[in-house]
Amino acid sequence: MDLSTLLGIVASFTLMVLAILSGGSIFLFVNVPSVIIVVGATIGSTFIHYPFRDIFGATAVCKKAFFHREPTLRETVEQLVRFAGKARKEGILALQEVAGEVQDPFFLKSLQMAIDGLEAEDLRQMLEREIEYIQERHEEGADIFVAMGTYAPAMGMIGTLIGLVQMLQTMNDPSTIGPAMAVALLTTFYGAIIANVICMPIAGKLRNRSQKEILRKTLIVEGMRCVLVGENPRLMEQRLHVFLAPKLRESSFGKKG
Repeated sequence: MDLSTLLGIVASFTLMVLAILSGGSIFLFVNVPSVIIVVGATIGSTFIHYPFRDIFGATAVCKKAFFHREPTLRETVEQLVRFAGKARKEGILALQEVAGEVQDPFFLKSLQMAIDGLEAEDLRQMLEREIEYIQERHEEGADIFVAMGTYAPAMGMIGTLIGLVQMLQTMNDPSTIGPAMAVALLTTFYGAIIANVICMPIAGKLRNRSQKEILRKTLIVEGMRCVLVGENPRLMEQRLHVFLAPKLRESSFGKKG
């Protein structure tokens, strides 16, 4: 569970609710027609923009904003250096013994390709192509939330226009002015919340996660290439340390990188 995502959403809604309660009842901000207009129209517009498959795929990508845990870059470097030492001493086939330690499917795939005898350059090209496709899928998932964050305020404005039209048409009946004005104002409110508290922050979190995941996968590709060419583990570690922040470059051989 990503506590920052959960804490951010809870804090945002909690502070808004407290602000509302300080000036009156929270039920003043509950309006079913406004919810139907904004939520329904936003979802409908998203379905027009994207095919069903992409939208349903985005729900799986969205999980990374809430549930995501992968080894750090430093842990990955240490693991790759250890594998390189074992392969250099016992041969590349010896890595079959440590394959069970790897949980990441991409890392495991690259390790299995190395064990199966793929040349270093071929392995690099195949994995880099896979990284490109992964990056495209991640970007598409984030784009869907950006689109929803764009449509929601627009749908709020449409709801505002609907409420104003209803209000102007019934000016002779004061009892109808309040509900119509509520629709006019609350649709904009709901659209702003959906866009700025939910959709756009989630899109930003997904892109941030994607960048970190792509960086780690690129590190794995470079590490496995070094393993296949039989590079000295100490030199390989120095090469992989460029992926880490300077303060994290602690050598497995007892020296700072």
